[in-house]
Amino acid sequence: MIPLVLVHGFMGGSAQWDLQQDRLARDRPLIVVDLPGFGENNSAPPIDSIPGFADWVVAHLDSLGVTRFHLMGHSMGGMIVQQMARQAPDRIDRLVLYSTGVVGILPGRFETIAQSKERAAQDGVKPTARRIAATWFLDSKTAPKYEACARIAEQTAPAAFDAGLDAMQNWSGAEALGAIRSETLVLWGDGDRTYPWSQTEKLWQGVPDAQLAVVPGCAHAVHLEKPMLFNTLVSDFLAER
Repeated sequence: MIPLVLVHGFMGGSAQWDLQQDRLARDRPLIVVDLPGFGENNSAPPIDSIPGFADWVVAHLDSLGVTRFHLMGHSMGGMIVQQMARQAPDRIDRLVLYSTGVVGILPGRFETIAQSKERAAQDGVKPTARRIAATWFLDSKTAPKYEACARIAEQTAPAAFDAGLDAMQNWSGAEALGAIRSETLVLWGDGDRTYPWSQTEKLWQGVPDAQLAVVPGCAHAVHLEKPMLFNTLVSDFLAER
């Protein structure tokens, strides 16, 4: 059975996938990672480039003896898995690009990367992490899963905060979209404040074998806002045909 590898985004962690464990693990093994500087791996030296993150994930899978896999990336994790599709195309079966885009400068984001850095320098990383996590939910801080998500975001190491923003700002996958060979699902919440529709449309139109799922009434964290629908969409996409 081909496993599904889940790659979280900026200020995320493996714990954010708790609502996916039962449903998505029903049909295949799940491999969840904590990127260096984030989540339960926040003591590891941070990485400041998307290719560097991709190399780390591939090396981690090598250490587990995993040679072929389905791959899902959320937000910054979506950039990482696009990069992995460049670096290890023969190892990826199906690909899920979730709430992500083709460039890391995040045009239309709720604030610029420079502003996020300034706020973190002024207010500290933990308060900034909680503030940014609120933008991931349509209902902001009143969303049922906000607090759990914010606690994961708070684990981000200060050096990893800046390094992650630098990694995104300096990356573009636009020119490589047409070379992605895996069957791909592009999944997006229609209220996303981080990635506008223009970014999602470029993924959908640019990847040769791409399907699109737009979830209404969700922001950046569809997997936490509407987990049953999210899990059904991903499970159906990965189902054997």
